[in-house]
Amino acid sequence: MANDTAAEPKLGTYICTGCGLGEALDIGALEKIAQAAPKSVTCKTHAFFCSDEGVKVIRDDLAGAGVNHVVIAACSGRVNQEVFAFPKEVVLDRVNLREQVAWSHAAKDADTDALAQDYLRMGLVKNSKSSIPASPVTQEVYETLLVIGAGATGMQAAIEAAKAGHKVVLVEKEAELGGYMRTLHRQLPQRQPYTALMEPDLARKQVEVKAQPNITVMTSAEVVKISGQPGLFTALVKSDGRESTLQVGAVVLATGSSPYDATKLGHLGFGASPNVVSSDTFEAMAKSGKLVRPSDGQPARSVAFVLCAGSRDPDHLPYCSSTCCATSLKQAAYVRQANPREGRAYVFYRDMRTPGHLEYFYKAMQQDEGVFLTKGKVTAVKAAGKNQVAVTAEETLLGGPITVEVDLVVLATGMVPSTLAHDILGLQYRQGPALPDLKYGFPDSHFICFPYETRRTGVFAAGTVRAPMTIADATIDGGGAAMKGIQAIAYARTGEAALPRAMDPTYPVFGLDRCTACKRCTEECPFGTLNEDDKGFPQLNINRCRRCGICMGACPERVINFQNYSIDGMSSQIRAIEIPSESSGKLRILAFMCENDAYPAIDMAGVRRLQYDAQVRVVPVRCLGAINQVWIADSLSGGFDGVMLLGCKYGDNYQCHMIRGSELAVERLGKIQETLNRLGLEAERVQYIEFPISDYQRFPEIVKGFVKAIRKIGPNPFKGF
Repeated sequence: MANDTAAEPKLGTYICTGCGLGEALDIGALEKIAQAAPKSVTCKTHAFFCSDEGVKVIRDDLAGAGVNHVVIAACSGRVNQEVFAFPKEVVLDRVNLREQVAWSHAAKDADTDALAQDYLRMGLVKNSKSSIPASPVTQEVYETLLVIGAGATGMQAAIEAAKAGHKVVLVEKEAELGGYMRTLHRQLPQRQPYTALMEPDLARKQVEVKAQPNITVMTSAEVVKISGQPGLFTALVKSDGRESTLQVGAVVLATGSSPYDATKLGHLGFGASPNVVSSDTFEAMAKSGKLVRPSDGQPARSVAFVLCAGSRDPDHLPYCSSTCCATSLKQAAYVRQANPREGRAYVFYRDMRTPGHLEYFYKAMQQDEGVFLTKGKVTAVKAAGKNQVAVTAEETLLGGPITVEVDLVVLATGMVPSTLAHDILGLQYRQGPALPDLKYGFPDSHFICFPYETRRTGVFAAGTVRAPMTIADATIDGGGAAMKGIQAIAYARTGEAALPRAMDPTYPVFGLDRCTACKRCTEECPFGTLNEDDKGFPQLNINRCRRCGICMGACPERVINFQNYSIDGMSSQIRAIEIPSESSGKLRILAFMCENDAYPAIDMAGVRRLQYDAQVRVVPVRCLGAINQVWIADSLSGGFDGVMLLGCKYGDNYQCHMIRGSELAVERLGKIQETLNRLGLEAERVQYIEFPISDYQRFPEIVKGFVKAIRKIGPNPFKGF
């Protein structure tokens, strides 16, 4: 809510002349603009405001002159954040004159000065439209962590959270802890020299869990439903026929995966012969001490392993399950250990993938004279005489096809996330009970930057339910997810945002008096932040909100705003940019840039002194999905010749920090272009450009190409009206 007791705004503007700014820009002109700004009480310059002396100048004005609105025109707001950390009662805005003006444009040039002056006007307007953020809402939260699934991942998550001082409820659907680990005969190497198989680490983990007083274990139990929000979740759990209610602050989903259904692999002989089994069946045989042919119970002295059995196959599992290669090598070792003199293992692989320390294990198996590794595509698995099976592979390194007859064939089946089989969480969210997932069924998250995050704030996926991985990696995953859960509880306690806008105290405010209950905001929020009341109006669950502004961009009535990021504030910034006359021959192009990728990218371009056209004005946004269509309409009706939207890659292999932001921007862009055509304006004046942070060196060419296209179209006919 707004701060009704805020003091009268007193603006102080501080223009830095260091880092080449004084030599490149007309500082006097910038001072005049700042001095003329409403509520201005002081404007000062300094060679280095980031120095102790420079910061003291600002702090003295806060204390002596009562300055409570500060605009620093210097370096990018992405640097020196700790240096310019002022009390929460101060409204602070940073104007980027270094990376995006002085370092990336010609010095002492009229166009460069015009750019700097426009950016300063924009910063001053933005500051004037922002209020002092209300103090974060400190609230009582539930400190307990709920961990669902007690395999390697879940047990480690519980142990780490308990060691950190948090209560943990560990829920397991089976009667015993351990999950997949309980099925293992041996584990892959985890200690130097990484060449020997290990006893499963299950017993030690079970003991450690039971020894922790902070951990409550619920076996033969399942979660029925979860309602609420981070810090304030309520979970209903059913155990042994009884239901109990838990109040928890965050959730770690560690329910693992299941093997791909081998009955779907008839083309690889499964079902045609009892001597063709899946890798999980073979593991159980090894654990029982009986490596035998199912057909007659005789010892299996020769075993063929078919890797990628259904994996990396568009008709089955299109993805690589990561561990199948190493698991098959481990099981080949079982064959050799069971019968060192006569045991033979044939491993047919497409690509041998044993990353990290597992490479040592792979090399050790290569040295075993009883293990035959063959690259090739298995094309036939058929029953042969005397209870044997013939395996034929083509496209081998030897050129021609290879056929071997063995006692047993093991199909290395991949991993299928448990969430694909059934709903585990029962979330009481307007957008549905399950975690949104990718096309392969794994929970949707930003797998590059925030691997445990899901699209449900405070719910963290870890282990093989998140992505295929080894037990060693799943154990690390469990600990990491537990720490993220604790962090989410801490953010909820102070009412601040989680990643990527960590510690942001602002949140969307809904003007329900003008709301039409169109449901655009509730449907398009990627994080399930909003529920609806009986009349269909949005209800904010503040602790679920990531502060991305996508709801603000979705609202056709423009009734959703933040204290420091609003429809009016952004429109006012755009209007603050001076539009040159048509006769000047100069263009004005507006570039909306995602603050997470595109905006840092042009900072990087500036650091490297890459030069680009000064006719472009950059406006950072929290996410391209936060762009309201009115901003584009206002810019074109105000005389801008073109508008660029630069954001992250979207789709399943996305990089968008806000999951669907860029995708939604492109969907909305299609509607904008239809409107432009009706108005007689060329749709090409507005373009979305995929621009990840790694492509910073492309920015000058992107700008050059867009400027060239706009010149070909011609100036905006609304210019001057």
